[in-house]
Amino acid sequence: MMPQVTNPDELDDAHDDDLYEHHQFTASEGQEPLRVDKYLMNFIENATRSKIQQSIKDGSVRVNDEVVKSNYKVKGGDHIRVLFKHPPHENLLVAEDIPLDIVYEDEALVVVNKPAGMVVHPGHGNYSGTLINALIHHFENLPNNSSNRPGLVHRIDKDTSGLLVIAKTEHAMAYLSAQFAAKTSEREYIAIVWGGFDEPSGTVEGNIGRHPKNRLQNYVWSGEDAYKGKPAITHWSVIEDLGYVTMISCKLETGRTHQIRVHMKHIGHTLFNDERYGGDRILKGTTFTNYKQFVDNCKKVLPRQALHARTLGFEHPVTKEWMSFTSDVPKDMTECIKKWRIYAANSKDA
Repeated sequence: MMPQVTNPDELDDAHDDDLYEHHQFTASEGQEPLRVDKYLMNFIENATRSKIQQSIKDGSVRVNDEVVKSNYKVKGGDHIRVLFKHPPHENLLVAEDIPLDIVYEDEALVVVNKPAGMVVHPGHGNYSGTLINALIHHFENLPNNSSNRPGLVHRIDKDTSGLLVIAKTEHAMAYLSAQFAAKTSEREYIAIVWGGFDEPSGTVEGNIGRHPKNRLQNYVWSGEDAYKGKPAITHWSVIEDLGYVTMISCKLETGRTHQIRVHMKHIGHTLFNDERYGGDRILKGTTFTNYKQFVDNCKKVLPRQALHARTLGFEHPVTKEWMSFTSDVPKDMTECIKKWRIYAANSKDA
């Protein structure tokens, strides 16, 4: 069945050459027929259905290079593009005077301690208040990475706190990026995860790629489907048993998107209060009302996934000296840990 084409008289006479691509997706071969507006709702973060439907009505959505209506049903192999007359907002970088917690700085690089809640780079729904908006205010002529993002050597999620290194020169960008690619940099995270462990430490190896049904999540692909993901390795060790949750250290060999969150969920230890991966639900514990209230109180103290980038190490691009930085676990996580520690102690005494 061919895509349903909107009446050309209802469309602006702009050609594709005059439009900017904001999103593009290829439906997986196993995709069951699904209305294009619902499909895009699953794949575009922070988009409302009304805005998607208006974009479709305006002729901004193409399937296999044809304009479609909202009721067109996406099927396996369809190529969907979302086009607008204006460039993506993330390409329109605006300097903003946002304070930065600078841990270290020299002529080649700067190490910053990012607070939870700050987006690293502009993207859909987050066009201001990002780390990059702050960086281009504080530093001039930052080099672009391969994605044209000034200064960024690596990134961490919006609701993950902790350390990032920023390149200030082209040489530093190339040198530091090569270390991350070669897995010679050092990155350690502190996390609170659901459940207890039978062993004090272990390693998770599993190829990570897009979730087959929810593009906002990533997924561990194995067996014959392993090719759908990229190799990822996470080393974990137990720091403290807190009863129904555990505080762990995670060291990364690779740097895939959501790596720790995906790997921990894969082995049955989803991060505490990680809404996107289901950690905001009670995954371990009792059915008592008091326990549910306790968990709710912990989530109020820590209203995000329990993940902090504590340690960052790399070889300096100029001096070749090994540099290592450590960031204290932030107050929201330490308060949550205290609550679980007290609860676990009282449970043992009961």
